[in-house]
Amino acid sequence: MIVRRWCVASLAAILLCSVTARAQIPLIADSSSPLVEINAGFVGTDVLVFGAKEGPGDVIVTVRGPLATYSVRRKQRVAGVWLNADRVDFRDVPSFYAVASSRPLDKVMTPAAQAREQIGIDHLGLEPAEQTDVAERDAFTAAFIRIKQHAGLFGSEVGSVRVLADRLFRTEIHLPSNVPTGKYDVEVMLVRGEEITAQTVHLEVSKGGRGADVYEFAHEQSAAYGLIAILGALLAGWAAHLVFRKI
Repeated sequence: MIVRRWCVASLAAILLCSVTARAQIPLIADSSSPLVEINAGFVGTDVLVFGAKEGPGDVIVTVRGPLATYSVRRKQRVAGVWLNADRVDFRDVPSFYAVASSRPLDKVMTPAAQAREQIGIDHLGLEPAEQTDVAERDAFTAAFIRIKQHAGLFGSEVGSVRVLADRLFRTEIHLPSNVPTGKYDVEVMLVRGEEITAQTVHLEVSKGGRGADVYEFAHEQSAAYGLIAILGALLAGWAAHLVFRKI
């Protein structure tokens, strides 16, 4: 932990020197882990986002996961049995979303600016793939957000960005154990009233180790994987039969 803090402090000092030397660049940022590897023992991790800014201004950090399509279904009880009824699809939705700010968002940006920059869950622009009346759209959108927040994939609160000496800043973004794989965009914004300067840092989450090999084989050679799984089950059943026959 001490070594990590020393490294982060050293990198932040380098960033500060760079910003001071080139005043025309008001913001510079980076992350501690450009690659997050998921293995069998992965239980989640924290990614440190840090950097330096030149002059006054608030810092906002957003993390967006790979875009995906999600379906939200409403269950309805029919003859005592719960069945899937209505369904709404949401396309091009971030699979993961988190935001952190050096001050409360409403004190940093106007609601119009938050909507324009898609800052905050309420401004992600979640629109159903097919036309739906307003009441249904709002109900399904709220349900979708609740599901993502319950899974830990949408931040329920705005994180905190710490600013030191009005120059250096840092924040930690938590990635849960069920974080989707793919490329993530970490956008760091320096807000000075209506003026916004932004820098995007890329982050990749990928499977590693034996689990990654099995996952890749199962998706690229699905027929062979299925055959091997069936043969394995048959062999396991045959071995169990031999053991219990001798007992």
